Amino acid sequence: MDAITLSHLTKVFRDFTLDNVTLSVPEGTVCGLVGENGAGKTTIIRLLMGAIRPNAGEISVLGHASDAPDFREAKEDIGIVLDEAYFPEVMTALQVGKVMRDTYRRWDMEQFTDYLRRFELPDKKPFKEYSRGMRMKLAISVALSHHAKLLVLDEATAGLDPIIRDEIIETFREFTLQDEHSILISSHIVSDLEKLCDSIAFLHRGKLLFCEEKDRLLDQYGIFRGTAEQADSLLPEAVVGREDSAYGGVRALVRRDAAPSTLTLERPTVEDVILFTVKEAKSA
Repeated sequence: MDAITLSHLTKVFRDFTLDNVTLSVPEGTVCGLVGENGAGKTTIIRLLMGAIRPNAGEISVLGHASDAPDFREAKEDIGIVLDEAYFPEVMTALQVGKVMRDTYRRWDMEQFTDYLRRFELPDKKPFKEYSRGMRMKLAISVALSHHAKLLVLDEATAGLDPIIRDEIIETFREFTLQDEHSILISSHIVSDLEKLCDSIAFLHRGKLLFCEEKDRLLDQYGIFRGTAEQADSLLPEAVVGREDSAYGGVRALVRRDAAPSTLTLERPTVEDVILFTVKEAKSA
């Protein structure tokens, strides 16, 4: 079963359109949703959670249609973390836990306090005195403490220092050790997604340019470094995009199946593929 299925999803705003997006997140996998500001990542998450309604298309989360009467109950199985943590400023972490106990049927107070200790969160300090990193850790602790099957994370690591980000990514990785656990995570920090994700979905100006298994995506391409003359000799369909330096050198993203087998290519990063794909889309 797919944890998330979006089929021909369209949402029209006055100055932006999420245009005919189709993608799926198989159960037990992690999908990274990446794109520039305004690409449509948060719109997809708001649609997933039923905060807004689509103009067209269908949404299924954990086997439940988002417009079905039972979708409210399905939310018990979803842990969500937005780019800002929202709790009453005067509340302490322990008070947040008591409120959540009355919110989720499967709230696990012992697990919650374990996360507070793991993340070294003061349980008696009011939320307004928390740093951004502490606030995000508290939100993540809540999301992980009601036995959710799916995490939906919107820029959950944005604005955090590398040490905290690495700690949080490791926590998400532990969550996915159970086969039925799945994650959809949006982030500008592509290196985080590359560490964690099984697949990458790339949005650009409201359109889904690709959704691929990460390893398959990276196996399709290579990075060529050489002279302009060498780059010019490649078939046009082999070159996704290129960067020409002022000193005559070229760096290009190349499709392996269209390049000579003798050509020396480096393995790209996900960020390489995304940046060159955007350049190709802008020049098309």
